[in-house]
Amino acid sequence: MIEIACDGSCLGNPGPGGWAAVLRADDGERVFTGGALRTTNNRMELEGAIAAAAAAPADGPVVVLCDSRYVVDGINRWLPGWIRRGWRTAAKRPVKNADLWRRLAAARDARPSLSFRWVPGHAGHPANERAHELALREAVRWQRGAGVAAPGRLFRSGPDSSC
Repeated sequence: MIEIACDGSCLGNPGPGGWAAVLRADDGERVFTGGALRTTNNRMELEGAIAAAAAAPADGPVVVLCDSRYVVDGINRWLPGWIRRGWRTAAKRPVKNADLWRRLAAARDARPSLSFRWVPGHAGHPANERAHELALREAVRWQRGAGVAAPGRLFRSGPDSSC
């Protein structure tokens, strides 16, 4: 079983934000990070989960560990209803962050053995703590103006020694 921890961070809500996904396997660790200049915490949590799902190998079981109930409940419980109602909530309001939810759903659907599990944040889970640290560092980078301001997402991969 491969585990991928993800997290998002935002300095202000909205404000500069960062996300991270950390894939740990027998052959080492791969890190994916990115951010945005003006965003929300929920968007960064979703970006981390999207990166985690996209990084998951297509074969074999993979669990994405996430400390965001918004992400885990959304993908595991709310998503089918949103789709059935045409991307509307039970209260008939548009689903917030639907663009990112669509991307996350597509990434998950491409990997049938991928599951999402909630873990308590800031509770000492090593992979979650690592993802949190990296997401916060990325948010600070964007706050300081070091983030990429061009459209699209910033990805860095490989062993993280410079972050």
